Amino acid sequence: MRVGAIDCGTNSIRLLIAEASPTPQGGWALRDLHREMRTVRLGKGVDATGWLAKESLERTFSAARDYAQLLADYGVSDLRFAATSATRDAGNRHIFVDGIQQILGIEPEVISGQEEANLSFEGALSSVGNSQDMTLVVDLGGGSTEFVLGNQEGVAAARSVDIGCVRLSERHISSDPPNVSQVSRLLADTDRALAEASTQVDFSQTSRLVGVAGSVTTVAAHVLGLSSYDPEAIDRSQMSLAQAQAAAVDMVAMTSAQRAQLPYMHPGRVDLIPAGSLIWARIMERIAEATEGRVSSALVSEKDILDGLALSVAARADQK
Repeated sequence: MRVGAIDCGTNSIRLLIAEASPTPQGGWALRDLHREMRTVRLGKGVDATGWLAKESLERTFSAARDYAQLLADYGVSDLRFAATSATRDAGNRHIFVDGIQQILGIEPEVISGQEEANLSFEGALSSVGNSQDMTLVVDLGGGSTEFVLGNQEGVAAARSVDIGCVRLSERHISSDPPNVSQVSRLLADTDRALAEASTQVDFSQTSRLVGVAGSVTTVAAHVLGLSSYDPEAIDRSQMSLAQAQAAAVDMVAMTSAQRAQLPYMHPGRVDLIPAGSLIWARIMERIAEATEGRVSSALVSEKDILDGLALSVAARADQK
């Protein structure tokens, strides 16, 4: 079965076209045919204005037109399009919904934080595997971060909070590189969100921590010292709390020009990785504290909500 999925977040719009085949366990396995990301910064300014900017919409629609051609070229008829934090927050999201429907012929789903969390959990575990151990999947996005705790029996608890690399960069970082005051305000904002998330997700129950999405995978590339961005090397790699903290120090100390020279750095993440790395290190610190040091490292997954969407398309088609 050939399936398609599009994830439109605050910073990027991503496409996955895959062959889905049934597994002996009754689920689905994906084989990538095409995977692509475009940085469109749909959520630029949304935290401050509550509106999707015209130029952001135009960049997103342009990418969607290219994706429509790729979907046609691969003969994909089963497709799911999910829009997340920036679109949830925008007062003019109907313009986005109408535009995507005209381009792709389907209505984009502006999914809730809860559903975003569940899809991220399914996608991440398709890479790192599942067990009886309680796994906390953290999806650190552009506008929001999802915390999902669960195991083979399913999701036990989930919470989406409004911290992300785009949102907190826009709120707090105004110099290059960031200064101590900006970093302090960003961390205080992160701490408030973590306290909010912990009211629903018991971090102390975590046996395994898994991080997904671009900020986490870029930090992993830095920790690994890669000479280019290598998804296979990053997927299922591990990083310690100390390594995450050191990476955040490095990213904050560099200027944008210096970060742009890093061989694994995506151009669309150069200005966002200081915030992303700080948020990720703070999350790892909080989990280590909550588990009294039992969980002081994290697995990194290249599979995330995009893969969860594709898996859900396969399951939905199978039920027809």
